[in-house]
Formats: sequence, C-alpha cells, structure tokens
Amino acid sequence: MLMNDIQKQAMPYLKGRAIQDLVVGVSLIAVQLDDGSIGVSYVLRESLPGGCSVFPYAREAVGMSAEEAGLWAAEGREDLQRAIGNAVLNAAAQQQELTDCGGKDEPFGLRLKGGETVGMVGMIAPAIHMLKPWDCKFLIFDKGREGQEGICPAEKQPELLPECDIVFLSGTTTINGTADSLLGWCRKDCRIVMIGSSTPMYPAAFADTNVRILAGSWGRKDKKEEIFRLISLGSGMDALRGCMVKKNVAIFKF
Repeated sequence: MLMNDIQKQAMPYLKGRAIQDLVVGVSLIAVQLDDGSIGVSYVLRESLPGGCSVFPYAREAVGMSAEEAGLWAAEGREDLQRAIGNAVLNAAAQQQELTDCGGKDEPFGLRLKGGETVGMVGMIAPAIHMLKPWDCKFLIFDKGREGQEGICPAEKQPELLPECDIVFLSGTTTINGTADSLLGWCRKDCRIVMIGSSTPMYPAAFADTNVRILAGSWGRKDKKEEIFRLISLGSGMDALRGCMVKKNVAIFKF
C-alpha cells in the first residue's frame, strides 16, 4: 500500500518529535510539532460518524509522540483520526530539502501541448484556472459535489480515468484509502499530480508509482496563531493562503 511506503519514508523525520498543539475545524486540521513545524490536512466530514464526544483521541493527541500519531494516517479508525495522522506526517516533512519544479509556463511542473484530457479526483478550482490557457478537457470527480453540473459520478472512475493524459489526485485520497485503486485505473503513461494540503510530501515514497508531481503545502511557523484561529472558525484553504508555503516537487524514479 502507498501509505505504508509514505510512513516508512516519514519515520526518520518523526523520531524524537512530539505534538505540541492541535486544532480540529469543520474544514481543516492543523498540527504543530515541538519544533514549530505545522502540517494542515483536510477534514472529510461527509464520512464522519454522528454523535457527541465521538473523537476523544483529538484531546489525547497533544503531547503524543509524532511516531505514534503518524501511524494514525493508515491505522486511524475513521477519516478524522487518519487526517490528524496525515497532518503529523506533513508537519514532519518540512525537515527535508525539497526543490520546487516548474514555472509560469509549466503549471505544477507539467509541460503541456494543449488539448489534454485532465481528470480530477476532488475538484481543485485553482488548478482548473491555471490550465485554462491550454484548452484542456476536464473530467471531474468530487463526492461532495455529485449531481452538480460538470461533475462525473464516482462509479465512472474505472471507465474514465484511463482516458486521461493527466490526473490530479487530491491528497485526501491517502486519507480515505482510495489512492491505490485510483492509481491502478490510470494509464502507465498518465502524468499524475497529487495536490492539496493533505498531500504527503515524501517523494521517495512515490518512486514506484506513476505520480510525477507532489503539489502540497504546509503552514508557516510565524503564522501559527493565525492558522489555528482561522481553522477554529471553520475557514478553508482560501482563507489560509497567506499563511502557507506551497511546494511543487518532482518525483525522481530511483
């Protein structure tokens, strides 16, 4: 499983670290480790159980070792606990020296000819906007928007993803356990970008996949108070843009 490879690559950066602070909002989660690094992850709230006091582990996480909490990314009992683990992994990823790829004429490090068929698992409006000059055809899947105009039903993924030249996968696919299946439906020559704050930024973990680019982000250490306040008030990524560091990292095949 992909998540097992991610955790293996993350382990050296988790050792000796602990969770210093945590905030759980209705849209996002942020974790601060004891070195000040901040990881942000999306809340897949559509799948969460109802009821009161059903997430006691969130309170217990503060002070926990990053190694232990990082295991939640794969072993958490539902999407919220896995998202906390994901945020821990993303916070620890900042210890790596990751070089940005691409530029103005290569969005997300992709060289485009124009007219490509682009699949998106999870609607990513900024990516659609960036690719507009290349007249791409979009096939968009988004569970939270099914039934809306321009959104393809999820059951069509095995049929439509093989038609795509480029696929954007939300980093949340590593949280809900769908990443492996989705990668398997894409053509071998398909260029895959994993995107969003939930993207685990460990390039070596993707060396045996057809993921080409990791387009993730993490929180700025000097914006901790603002990040936590905004998330506690139900804010999404649009409100956090000035508080985040974005990275587009190419995957080199080892």
